[in-house]
Amino acid sequence: MTHILFTAIRLDGGQPRDVLVADGRIAAITPPALPEEYEVVDGGGALALPSPVDAHIHPDKTTWGQTWLSRTPASSLRDLIDGDVAARAAMPAPVEDRAGALMDRAITRGTRGMRAHVDVAPVHGLSNVHGVRAAADSRADLLDVQVVAFPQLGLLTEPGTAELLEKALSEGADVLGGLDPVGVDGDMHGQLDVLFGLAERAAVPLDIHLHDGGPSGIEQVTEIARRAVTLGMQGRVTVSHAFCVAGLVGDELTRVGEILSEAGVSLTTCALGADPVVPFGPLGELGVLVAAGSDGVRDPWTPFGDGDMITRAHLLAYRTDARTDAELAACYAVVAHGGAALLGLERTELRVGDPADFVLLHGDSVAQVVVDRPVPSLVVRAGRVIARDGQLVESGQLRASGDRLVERASR
Repeated sequence: MTHILFTAIRLDGGQPRDVLVADGRIAAITPPALPEEYEVVDGGGALALPSPVDAHIHPDKTTWGQTWLSRTPASSLRDLIDGDVAARAAMPAPVEDRAGALMDRAITRGTRGMRAHVDVAPVHGLSNVHGVRAAADSRADLLDVQVVAFPQLGLLTEPGTAELLEKALSEGADVLGGLDPVGVDGDMHGQLDVLFGLAERAAVPLDIHLHDGGPSGIEQVTEIARRAVTLGMQGRVTVSHAFCVAGLVGDELTRVGEILSEAGVSLTTCALGADPVVPFGPLGELGVLVAAGSDGVRDPWTPFGDGDMITRAHLLAYRTDARTDAELAACYAVVAHGGAALLGLERTELRVGDPADFVLLHGDSVAQVVVDRPVPSLVVRAGRVIARDGQLVESGQLRASGDRLVERASR
């Protein structure tokens, strides 16, 4: 059994305490006794917070680590989709390299896991799935990754896509994706018949992008929830973006929230640009799971995004006009606990017995961290330090400098 003692770290913003980790879990807080051999990591009085999770990201599209990409004007979703295909065809770096660079960035900023939406279409084949899967597998000890087979160009409107999606689920994808049954495919029941049928046969979760707003969007959300109940898929269906839900207030929000809660349908929101933000507070009170993600990061769709979920919590707070400590902390809870629940990762609240997945940061409280967005001084996964001050750690040493990170102690 490997024991690591993290000294002088602050849990819940309290006074510095020592935390003993054994085999990836928190074994004791202010331990009364220590094992004969253990490693010591100096926390330096930093604040410890549960590691965040990116519940919605597109790493196959990213240009992270590459030369600057100038974006072309777009006035519609179809313009963005077509521009994306053209831009990616000209990218010199393979998907695995670009996605891997973004994953490394996310890891150094504390990300514990991500749900990676990956384009599947006849023009791409399964190259994106294979590339992202390879990048994820080579970092499996650093990051949990769910790969979503996502029909970005449409499902019914792109013949051959359904067959590719099914194949993707046996070649690296973990989740089945969908996209605007009405807005893109023009056939709500037709697309949902294919998606739910395939998800049921393959026994995989379903995550549907839904940008459609207004009554049409609500109709689609309601139908997705109905099918989730009918097929016994409660807790295995997600609606991403859900702009139509973001626009609801009062009794209508309560009505739709109750439908989602009873069906176990989760939502993700990204607080990106001018996009509507899902009202996670009222929905959470109704029992709806809401998580957050980066969406696109430095890709043909947008020059923005940085793969940092602490920054995403900041954006979520800014967009929802969070002011009190409780409101700011709630934004961090969405990116940490909401994301973990969506991906099926064990919740950690830094209590004895919890997974030792946490970040150490400079700040008085989680509220200050959400506002200041500090780079984690340490990123800890299963009790092992994997990043320090924005740099990945390899074999207990900083890749950049080779400085010793931990020292062995004995009694």
